[in-house]
Amino acid sequence: MKAVFDPDRVLAGGLAAIRDQFHVPHAFPPDVIAAAEAAASRTPAGHVDRTGLPLVTLDPASSTDLDQAFAIEASGGDLLLRYAIADVAWFVDDDDPIDREAWRRGATLYLPDGKAGLYPPVLSEGAASLLPDGPRPAVLFTVRVAPDGEARLEAAERALVRSRAKLAYETAGDADLPPQFAELARRIALAEARRGAARVDPPEQEVVRRPDGGYALAFRARHASEARNAALSLATNLAIAELLQAHHTGLFRVMAEPDAPAISRLRNTARALGIAWPEAQSLVAFRTGLDPADPHQAALMLAIRRAGQGASYAPWRAGTSPWHAAVAAPYVHATAPLRRLADRYVIRAALAVMAGQPVPPVVGQAFERLPKVMGRADAVSGQIDRAVVDLAEAVMLAGREGEEFAAIVTDVDVRGARMQLADLPIVTRIDAPGAAPGTPLRVRLVDADPADRAVRFEAIGAVP
Repeated sequence: MKAVFDPDRVLAGGLAAIRDQFHVPHAFPPDVIAAAEAAASRTPAGHVDRTGLPLVTLDPASSTDLDQAFAIEASGGDLLLRYAIADVAWFVDDDDPIDREAWRRGATLYLPDGKAGLYPPVLSEGAASLLPDGPRPAVLFTVRVAPDGEARLEAAERALVRSRAKLAYETAGDADLPPQFAELARRIALAEARRGAARVDPPEQEVVRRPDGGYALAFRARHASEARNAALSLATNLAIAELLQAHHTGLFRVMAEPDAPAISRLRNTARALGIAWPEAQSLVAFRTGLDPADPHQAALMLAIRRAGQGASYAPWRAGTSPWHAAVAAPYVHATAPLRRLADRYVIRAALAVMAGQPVPPVVGQAFERLPKVMGRADAVSGQIDRAVVDLAEAVMLAGREGEEFAAIVTDVDVRGARMQLADLPIVTRIDAPGAAPGTPLRVRLVDADPADRAVRFEAIGAVP
């Protein structure tokens, strides 16, 4: 779970119930641990020595499962991004105990009190992680970024690398990062704007204590380095997607734009939050101007993220053009193999294609199987996310029964009306017969039960 943090552990009891409900793994089987410990002791072979590159990592301060390290250098008017990705496939053999367990899990699951990793910590937070405590095997991608932001994959190789520093979003300054870091991110954003892309990265939420002793959901400030760091992964994933599509192979991340009903709900949400959205302005144009530092706009960014028709995975097919609406281009996941199973196979395909070799049959077969496995992992992750948000909302509102709030109806379906509170990032159902989308309401909190992760409101009148 990446959306809610719980520094005071007020969600602890409820989180335990969520872990039980969704069968979140507590540990790895003994045979997987034994295989991982043996794999961690392997000596890299067939890796080119690139330990001289001035690579650094940039992640949250507490992260130890470091998928990526990077260096940037000028090449005429272009920038060369040297992007090292953890070489998980070096440690994991096809159909060994680690591999079979990873296929069962699909992805790392995140909750505010910890994660259930895709791979055992001896690998994901040790031998395979790009920590700055020694050489690590990696897959090194070289991405050439032109002045207009177009990114092209120039090289891919297995390499031995050494991170110079473990930098944190919270503390890293410009002097710690490559001089071209901000310029590369600016170029990627320029290309996004030209394509009409509009990625929405809402800030994360955390449970904070109010002066009266209660709790509230607040948005954490998003550091500029986070957005810039995301641009590096974006550029690499786009470049790999272009390569694989041209060679008629790959596993693509695909997503359609929000449909008309979803956009209508978002317009009502914007109205509830007091945010002006001109009728003639498209969602793409509107969302690019939202400011995550403003709590109301941050809440709307969160609503936009949840309003899409959902991203999924699809293998390359003749006669089709994989498309990801949020990035307005074909797109793959290749830069987080410690956390997502699919990335390991996309990386293997990219290495083969760049070497002029056929994609291994086991990789092609995996591309056919992975959509179902990753879809299941995405679904479980989404259910956990929703359960955690429901829990946090109930904890936040507990003890405030009887208080009145302004709200607006965002949509109505066979299950009744759904409303957005005007001053809190809460969307919930309410019994409001006759209410239509866009109807302003005055509501009273009837009950907030953290044990059931439920809140209940009653309508007490319309707001003119």
